[in-house]
Amino acid sequence: MPQKLLSYEAFLFDLNGTMIDDMQYHVVAWSDMLNNVLGAGLSYEEVKAQMYGKNEELLVRVFGPDRFTKEEMLKYSMEKERRYQAAFLPQLRLIDGLGEVLTMAKNARIPMAIGSAANMFNINFVLDNLELHAVFDAIISADDVEISKPDPDTYLKCAFALGVNPARCLVFEDAPKGVEAAWRAGMDCIVLTTLHEKQDFVSYPNAIGFMKDYTVLL
Repeated sequence: MPQKLLSYEAFLFDLNGTMIDDMQYHVVAWSDMLNNVLGAGLSYEEVKAQMYGKNEELLVRVFGPDRFTKEEMLKYSMEKERRYQAAFLPQLRLIDGLGEVLTMAKNARIPMAIGSAANMFNINFVLDNLELHAVFDAIISADDVEISKPDPDTYLKCAFALGVNPARCLVFEDAPKGVEAAWRAGMDCIVLTTLHEKQDFVSYPNAIGFMKDYTVLL
């Protein structure tokens, strides 16, 4: 692992698109739910542009605040997640090189946390199937914050849970809104270009590196 990375006191990981390459599956599942079930009439690119924050926040952005009750939003959110999980499970694995990076960080005694806009239903889907619960010292999910990314609270709560100054944390992200959340939290960020291209992050000065997978860090 590059020495520069070892100068940070904690590693914070987004989950979807950052630890596992699954964002295309989320876009397809949301496209099906938004268009075929709820009649939104959005293009693939329009759905992709909405892929940040909590599921309920996404539904409000697309349909407005008065279309669904909280119970209906939870119902549609969970149905979307069940469709995503069924489709993605045969492909579920860590992005190349991440397993080795996690092991090296653990051996270097660098604390690690997951800071995700996903709910625990999806986080546990990944951690249970890949047997990764013991690797992470803290998990901050959509259930733990009032407002999700790009609000910085997710990553600030990760730093607090680890007892590390936010400025000494390094974030791994794949989405512009996630990089913005890290920036607003005062954290540097390495970007995984699994769904977005490098040019999508030009406005974020905290993006200190870009990579397709983690093998470049080995």
